[in-house]
Amino acid sequence: MFSEVQNSSGTPAQRYSLNGETMGTRYSAVFFAPPGLDAAAIHAQLFAAVDAVDRQMSTWKPDSDLSRLNAARVQQWLTMPPELVSVLLASLQLGQQSLGAFDIGVGAVVNAWGFGPGQQQPDAQQIKALKGQPHRSAIEALDIDPGNHRVRKRAAITLDLSGIAKGFGVDQLAHCLDGWGIASYLVGIDGEMRARGLKPDQRPWAIAIEKPLRGVREAMGVMELTDAAIATSGDYRHWIEVAGQYFAHTMSPSLGRPLNNRLAAVTVVAPACMLADGWATALLVLGEEAGVRLAQERGMDAVFVLRDGDGFEEIAIHAGQRQ
Repeated sequence: MFSEVQNSSGTPAQRYSLNGETMGTRYSAVFFAPPGLDAAAIHAQLFAAVDAVDRQMSTWKPDSDLSRLNAARVQQWLTMPPELVSVLLASLQLGQQSLGAFDIGVGAVVNAWGFGPGQQQPDAQQIKALKGQPHRSAIEALDIDPGNHRVRKRAAITLDLSGIAKGFGVDQLAHCLDGWGIASYLVGIDGEMRARGLKPDQRPWAIAIEKPLRGVREAMGVMELTDAAIATSGDYRHWIEVAGQYFAHTMSPSLGRPLNNRLAAVTVVAPACMLADGWATALLVLGEEAGVRLAQERGMDAVFVLRDGDGFEEIAIHAGQRQ
């Protein structure tokens, strides 16, 4: 769980490593701090932080706050936890800034294509039914009253926060360690990471970037991170195969179906993991041309990985400039 090292000034610093299960995957926290911290208390707070996110924002838990909202009647105001309200507000803002590419209103499409709770295969009948309906975005269908932590649906819609909730969970892990005065850490949930400070040897945190291969874990490169967050969206982790064709879990709001473009993965670096997570999804949806163009216009840091035959092509954007 922990080991002792020396920082650059010679002061002892202990390395702590804590992890556990959440959101169907695992969370982790590696940090350096003086010896003698109450690791058990910190671990309990870390778990409580991500467990609260899961209980509020999961579509897999029928009693989650998000599930309550999905099941609510149209025009019915519901009081929601402030954390969920803030994520919903951020989601709508991302939707506007990404020209509709990021849309949490695709829950019905996610379910129809077999990525929802308890489903493993597309439902042809549901897919056909959805094709005949105009898509209504979350921006159009949600009213949010942040002052009173209330939300209502103006129209029938199924919300899905899988493109942003894990990133928010990582930010909650970071805030937990900030509360303990810890200034050197790396926290993450399933590859979405946030770092603060430098390690005792004054080196930044090294983050492995996966090669977008289905069913294989292999590093494509390493990115150094300090006082920033990183998230990747791709077509290689969560997917289904139907009649020899692969369908990824990320949906195109405009097409009402899984993505179909050359992009295998998009990695984004941002100040907060919620933003990195949401923008990685949005840029993946936009594709290699519109996504790269928007990343440049917004001055973002992003890496686009395109499938090129049996290999890959990379497009790197740093501070909005193509490298």
